[in-house]
Amino acid sequence: MKPHIILSHGLDSSPEATKVTALAAVAEQLGFSHERPDYSDIDADGQVQDIDRRIARLHGRARAAQGPLLLVGSSMGAFISGLVSLQVPVQGLLLMAPPIRIAGYARELDAAAVPTLVVHGWHDELIPAAEVVTWAQARNVELRLVNDAHRLDAHVDYVAQAFAQFLRAL
Repeated sequence: MKPHIILSHGLDSSPEATKVTALAAVAEQLGFSHERPDYSDIDADGQVQDIDRRIARLHGRARAAQGPLLLVGSSMGAFISGLVSLQVPVQGLLLMAPPIRIAGYARELDAAAVPTLVVHGWHDELIPAAEVVTWAQARNVELRLVNDAHRLDAHVDYVAQAFAQFLRAL
């Protein structure tokens, strides 16, 4: 049975964001069920404690999914996907531009020991690449560093292709 995929957008973004839309198309083409929760109502408040509300929303969607699960996230969506993977069984993770720590928030990024692909920009203006390298190395997860900034705008097609490879390998 193929895993159900939950794609979580970044802060101040939406389920129609470029990357999650491209990845949803890949999932669709490969016959995976998927959903894109909307966190924009939570993000509107702009409070660091709202991360817990994002986690709770993703956790609820993950618990409601039937069968195996794969979590995918961009930036804040990657952060919450990693943390939720510790609470519900997942078969894999794709984390794009994941923050390792968030100022004012007590927890750092952590994730279940499952197949994980991380894609991050060398020139990420918000999350230093060195932090992500250290995090990925400590967990022995696949890390792809690209010549891009935080939004990975120049690598949307690349990320979609990497996601297709990741899904085929599961």
